[in-house]
This record gives sequence, C-alpha cells and structure tokens, in this order.
Amino acid sequence: MISTNDFNTGLTIELDGEVYQVLEFQHSKSGRGSAFVRSKLRNVEEGYVINKTFKAGEKVETAHVEKKKMQFLYWDGSDYIFMDNENYEQFSLNEEQLRDKINYLKENMELEISLYKKRPIDIDLPTFVELEVENTPPGVKGNTVSGGTKRATLETGLEIQVPLFINEGDIIKIDSRSGDYVERVSK
Repeated sequence: MISTNDFNTGLTIELDGEVYQVLEFQHSKSGRGSAFVRSKLRNVEEGYVINKTFKAGEKVETAHVEKKKMQFLYWDGSDYIFMDNENYEQFSLNEEQLRDKINYLKENMELEISLYKKRPIDIDLPTFVELEVENTPPGVKGNTVSGGTKRATLETGLEIQVPLFINEGDIIKIDSRSGDYVERVSK
C-alpha cells in the first residue's frame, strides 16, 4: 500500500482490480475542507485515461510490475509479437496498448517489457532509435547543416522534421521520448 501523498509520475497502482499508471498529480488544499490529490491515470492494459481525485493520505494498492528484457519479433497485422530472451516464450501486445510506441519498433529490437501478473502490459523503448529514411524531398544545392527542415517518412511510417541535408536511405537517430531528430548515423 502507498499513500496518495507519495504519488510520483510513472508509479503503477491497482485500482478497482485494474492497473493504472500515474501520468500527472497535484496536491491541493482548499480553504475549508481537507487536502486532496487530483490525478490523471492511464489504464495500462486498455490505454484510456481517467481523472481521479483522492483524499490526501488515502491508501492505494501498488501494482508490482516486473521488467524483463525481450525482443520484438514482428507485427502479424493485428498484434505485435515479442519473445522472452530466456525461455523463448512469445507474448503479444495490440496497438491500443502500445499507442505511439509502434512508430519506433523495428524487427529484432531488444527492449524491456513491463509484466503484471506475468502478462505483458507495456514496453520501454530505448531512449534513441536508429531508423532509415524512406521518403523525403531531395536536398537543394546550397543547403547547409544549420539550415531549415523538411518532412521525412521513416521505415516505420513515422513522419518527422529533419535537416535539409538528409536524403532517402540515410540512417538517422531519433529520440523516442520526443520524436525529434538527433543526428545522422554513419552506415
């Protein structure tokens, strides 16, 4: 059990038999009543977000989430298939569970999977992901490193802004937290 006074971003709690991750929280005290904690929680299995207000100091059950190294194998058209590196057991997660993280998944990528009661519920992407540029307008002669940007579509379908000197076929490093271009990678 944990007190709502000890909430922090990323904490996983169990509420009404379901697992939620704390996205935001704010401690408040009105003039007359008792203090309370406003929170925004994401259901880690279904993906929806709820707003919930707790009394300050109210106890909630912590959800014990295990992290395990796994490998992304492939997308079968509806689910994303992952394999446990130790026992070769396979798990699947759907698009609703992964949300925008699917834009950074490449086959054979190693990452950490969050398991709750031995069921996969979420993935932790590496901070930086290297992806190939599939489509972008050609650079114009005279463009420099410190110039403007242009739109590029990457191998996973993700569209981002890249510097003008980036060409189709280039491998670029992307920050998976923000979706921003970091640098071009040598082949």
